[in-house]
Amino acid sequence: MSQLLCPRGLVSRSGVRARPTAAAAALLVLAAGTPAASAAPSAATTTAGPDRGREPRAPREFVDLRSVDRTVLHDIRYATRHNFVGDRIDGYRKPLCLLTGPAARALKKAQRAFRARGYSLKVYDCYRPQRAVDHFVRWAGDPGDQRMKREFYPEVDKSRLFEDGYIAERSGHSRGSTVDLTLVRLPAGKTGPYRPGEPLVPCTAPREERFPDNSVDMGTGYDCFDTLSHTLDERVQGDQRRNRLLLKKGLEQAGFVNYPKEWWHYTYQPEPFPDSYFDFPVDRRSLSGRVRSEE
Repeated sequence: MSQLLCPRGLVSRSGVRARPTAAAAALLVLAAGTPAASAAPSAATTTAGPDRGREPRAPREFVDLRSVDRTVLHDIRYATRHNFVGDRIDGYRKPLCLLTGPAARALKKAQRAFRARGYSLKVYDCYRPQRAVDHFVRWAGDPGDQRMKREFYPEVDKSRLFEDGYIAERSGHSRGSTVDLTLVRLPAGKTGPYRPGEPLVPCTAPREERFPDNSVDMGTGYDCFDTLSHTLDERVQGDQRRNRLLLKKGLEQAGFVNYPKEWWHYTYQPEPFPDSYFDFPVDRRSLSGRVRSEE
């Protein structure tokens, strides 16, 4: 979530950060209404415009993770209402994990090692279209919408989301090699159902009080806007710290790099598209009728 400028690949929820003032944040929200102008998707992946009823397509280098490894569990939160916005996010038409081929194959390698130890990876988010990032920006500019505050940002004033680095206009996820994920002990139990309007519990609460995710205890819930989410926060000890380090070591051995302010956030290195921010929707149709990128 933090948007501090950092080495390529170590970007977070919305990528490069510009620390806008309150006035600048307002301008950013207005600018978000322009269809992915800041995303600069590769021309090789864009079909005819909206006036002809067609959508951008993914480069041929992108795959559905399930076509590479069907054993990785999926809990694609932005295709549901259980996320920090409280609505299904723009561009998430199906609960899929789309990634560049190298990143997907690296996850398969990590999954094989974790399953040998009695765990499975579970993905929360993979490729994220620019229109979803724009949705986050618009939401952040609406101080009256705080439906999900108690769970996802209980200690953060929404007016500071830009300044504190939780929201920005680009995301490393839009390049296709970044993934948000966790570990689940096998055999996997079920994640509890989310019912919109139900009482929320802070993401920093003890595991037995938080939303009933089937993952191992990482010390906070997923997408928790809090410094406790920093991977190596010294306040996180015992099994929670061991679980974070287990995930970190296993993914690093497969070629991923952790963003240190989010225990769940990893980017495969080297990225096939280090400078491209795509806007095709999360949908199987985005993988059809594609041409190979010239990048």
